Amino acid sequence: MNRLNDGNLTHVNSHTQLAKTAHGVRILAKNLNRATIKLHMRSVMIITKARDNSLIYLTKELTEWLLEKNPHGSVYVDHHLENSKRFDAQGLINDLPSAKDRIKFWTKDLIRQHPDLFDLVITLGGDGTVLYCSTLFQKIVPPVMSFALGSLGFLTNFKFEDFRTVLGNALHSGVHTNLRMRFTCRVHKSNGELVSEQQVLNELTVDRGPSPWVSMLELYGDGSLLTVAQADGLILATPTGSTAYSLSAGGSLVHPSVSAISVTPICPHTLSFRPILLPDSMSLKVKVPLRSRATAFAAFDGRARVELLKGYYVSVYASPFPFPTVRSSKTEYIDSVSRVLNWNNREEQKSFVHLLSDKNKKSYTKYQKSHPDGINTSLDQGFPLNSPSYGSNISKLEDNMQKFKLDTSSTTNGISGITTASTSTTRTNTPVQATPTNWTTDNAAKATFHLNGDSNNSISSFMRNTSANGNTIHRPLSAPSVSTSVSTSAAGSATGLSTAYGCDQLLSDDYCADSENCGDDAFDAEDEEEEESDNDTPEDDDEGGYEIDYNDDD
Repeated sequence: MNRLNDGNLTHVNSHTQLAKTAHGVRILAKNLNRATIKLHMRSVMIITKARDNSLIYLTKELTEWLLEKNPHGSVYVDHHLENSKRFDAQGLINDLPSAKDRIKFWTKDLIRQHPDLFDLVITLGGDGTVLYCSTLFQKIVPPVMSFALGSLGFLTNFKFEDFRTVLGNALHSGVHTNLRMRFTCRVHKSNGELVSEQQVLNELTVDRGPSPWVSMLELYGDGSLLTVAQADGLILATPTGSTAYSLSAGGSLVHPSVSAISVTPICPHTLSFRPILLPDSMSLKVKVPLRSRATAFAAFDGRARVELLKGYYVSVYASPFPFPTVRSSKTEYIDSVSRVLNWNNREEQKSFVHLLSDKNKKSYTKYQKSHPDGINTSLDQGFPLNSPSYGSNISKLEDNMQKFKLDTSSTTNGISGITTASTSTTRTNTPVQATPTNWTTDNAAKATFHLNGDSNNSISSFMRNTSANGNTIHRPLSAPSVSTSVSTSAAGSATGLSTAYGCDQLLSDDYCADSENCGDDAFDAEDEEEEESDNDTPEDDDEGGYEIDYNDDD
């Protein structure tokens, strides 16, 4: 039986039970990310980016819509907007009398005393506004929906112009959230006395501050000394913070669903001090040793900067209060790093066809027509690997590859037959129109082939000299016609070959070795054929601190 102590597993009866428990935890974590939260939205809180008066009008627009569409709900806006002429709270009430008791104003004290009061938080701004939201909610955090109205957008994945559709769907169907890990950071004196505590969404930074000396910091993990860092500082980042200061200092990108702590040095004195990922189950401590030349400074998400005297330390561990952000799509993380960082973006390959003379253009065009499935040369117009066209081309290739799909259902050796999907009669001069084909093989060197061609002979563009357990498939030279008379009794010997297949068939290596129509000879013949028809045919070429300062002065 498992023994639990404060939610921690302390004992299991066997390694089998431990493995099952670990698997169950993984399944639970996966299901948490798939769970749908049904929003009642009785109380909605709006956080607006400070020092941007234009956003006050958008806040008013959003508030009006929420009050109209959610007649039984309340909307909380920043208390600094209560007397704002731009927001004009009294005008809202005059236009919608029922909103008199439903438009309210939040303060830091209200959030601190009643963090569970709100069903949804909406942020209007950039990533800095989201970080400010995290500092407001130091314990339980309601789902946070962020609209991109700032300079960066790793955490703001919704467009404000779509807020009616997005919020309408949220009211009707609920939302999916990403439970983003936060850190609980505690500053202690040398005698262990607690100085302060912070919940951190991005990172804890311990640096040398204005000191001219390189800082000396001791890093402990679960009470054991891991290393002594001599650097400008250390960054302990969450997966969410891996795209912030840590990334600029050379740290790795980490998906927010990965439970890890990223340790990144800032300008280390040794080149061997590389960034490292540690499990979130580990409790870390960053200490300023007594022998250090100077003090250090700690910052929590870039805020609440405090000085660490000699002997002071900061303890860091995974917070019991995650930060739930409303998910815009399953691929929002990759979409955000691609959009903001241009991740793995490369220039499109240029086409060189325009450099050809008219004579060679004509020959090249003819060569393209003789290869209806397309060719891939430096003359062709390329496309970026992460562009939509790449995905469509890959899909086309995969569709064609379905014509030779692995299967292990057969129990016979060698090539047992070539048939259509619907009949066993011989069909000549007619491409097979059937369901996707199967190329079946297993460890016993057996293979049963079912060929499905088409009028464009699409398998010819990639099926060349593909070996499977002694049997070789060579590229056909024309759309295949079908005969059921091909069979072998064992791998490596082919009998009863039907000539209806033309130049290149599904043959064993031994047969192809004696055949002038197989392998490279077949392609040489093709080249010669093209040269006879046209001698000119070319050959194959291989935000910072958040401080409310709404100014009504125009």
